[in-house]
Amino acid sequence: MANELFHASVVELSDKLARKEVSAVELAQVYLDRIEQNKDLNAFLDVRPEVTLEQARQADKRIANATAGRLTGIPIAHKDLFVTKQWATTAASKMLEGYMSPFDATVVENLDRAGMVCLGKLNCDEFAMGSGNENSAFGNVLNPWNKDCVPGGSSGGSSSCVAASLAPVATGTDTGGSIREPAVFTGVTGLKPTYGRPSRYGVIAFASSLDTPGLLARSAEDCAWVLNEMIEFDPKDSTCVDLPKEDFTRCLGMSMDGVKIGVPRKWFAEGLDEELAASIEEAIQTYEKMGAKIVDIELPTVDLGVPVYYVVACAEASSNLSRYDGVRYGYRAKHYSDIQDMIKRSRSEALGPEPQRRIMIGTYVLSHGYYDAYYIKAQRVRRLIANELNGVCKEVDAIISPAATGPAYHFGEKSNPVQAYLSDLYTIPVSLAGLPGIGMPCGIHSSGLPLGFQLVSARFNEAKLLGIAHRYQCETDWHKRIPAGY
Repeated sequence: MANELFHASVVELSDKLARKEVSAVELAQVYLDRIEQNKDLNAFLDVRPEVTLEQARQADKRIANATAGRLTGIPIAHKDLFVTKQWATTAASKMLEGYMSPFDATVVENLDRAGMVCLGKLNCDEFAMGSGNENSAFGNVLNPWNKDCVPGGSSGGSSSCVAASLAPVATGTDTGGSIREPAVFTGVTGLKPTYGRPSRYGVIAFASSLDTPGLLARSAEDCAWVLNEMIEFDPKDSTCVDLPKEDFTRCLGMSMDGVKIGVPRKWFAEGLDEELAASIEEAIQTYEKMGAKIVDIELPTVDLGVPVYYVVACAEASSNLSRYDGVRYGYRAKHYSDIQDMIKRSRSEALGPEPQRRIMIGTYVLSHGYYDAYYIKAQRVRRLIANELNGVCKEVDAIISPAATGPAYHFGEKSNPVQAYLSDLYTIPVSLAGLPGIGMPCGIHSSGLPLGFQLVSARFNEAKLLGIAHRYQCETDWHKRIPAGY
């Protein structure tokens, strides 16, 4: 019975709960036991069974009283960037070790209102800064497909957790690819909505003009059902767009006849793993067989995405992380001579190498004499990239491209920061433009690791994007493959 439950989709679990084949408490306990049995993956940072089981009991009451919604009783885990009242929120940093928030993030609050049951908080790169989940202050998250390999970052705890069936769905955040890349590295489906669609209120900030809450689950269908409850206009977030409530599942049954899918052939050139390129070509052919029209597109400016991103994101990180000074909250050094020394020691002792590196880069590009040369110029080029992608999205229904240069790499393989930064080559332009994107599996590499691609669509076009992704998953079973032993 347990195996049947933790390999079930969100939709299947919802049906089982509605038919009372299993209770929310039983379901929560199955997952809590599984989390305990797989602690070696280091996906979870804080698990509090008593809180989880109490939420499950409340869900069972709603089901018994016929006041339950589609997601009532469904387990979920949250990336440790979303603040939570009942679990510690650390952003995987010693700077916030043990921090308990007085409020829940809006996304957490929305899903809690829907009756979802939280299993705990998930490990990630420190302050979401990284592409491999090698930067957490609390140790690496392991990839269940190969424990010597990264699960992708920064939402590595989320991707590893879903891939290993420790939760049917998890929240993540995507600043430059931090949902889509982990999804393809672990063979799951990861959705980054349009920037400004989900509320950022209560999400610990890295780069405020880029950070986007999203989801990782087995399938596009599961993401669609959870997105329905996750997204709602939030006046507490000044960047949240006030749009009418919509049903993100409405396009799941769409036909592919006449759907235009753009292919940036330049992204399939040198540097892309040959097996990955072949797998994506097969996915393109699958879409063509379903009736989609495949068109080649040109994206000449997007190659500038990586340098633009690391100017803009680091500048915003420098500003956002200035609040961690040991004065109001967070880690404070034990020994210091004066206030300036205290701030310097607190930051040096509590922040890891990657946050320090990005703060220094950001401070440099914002400094007098360099602001115009770097930050303002980067913002101008960002606008060119956004205009280019927005223009293409008016001509096609979706863009299909790689989300990474190859399968998951081994720990330490990209110890050079520049190598790590370049791994975000395909995902960063989409983030700079604020477009929705979805990463999902399309094959297995000869190394035994999953391969995947990303689909991108126009702003606020999540429903159609999910529909296009779902149609592929109806024709293939890559999203149903699980790592050996899980």
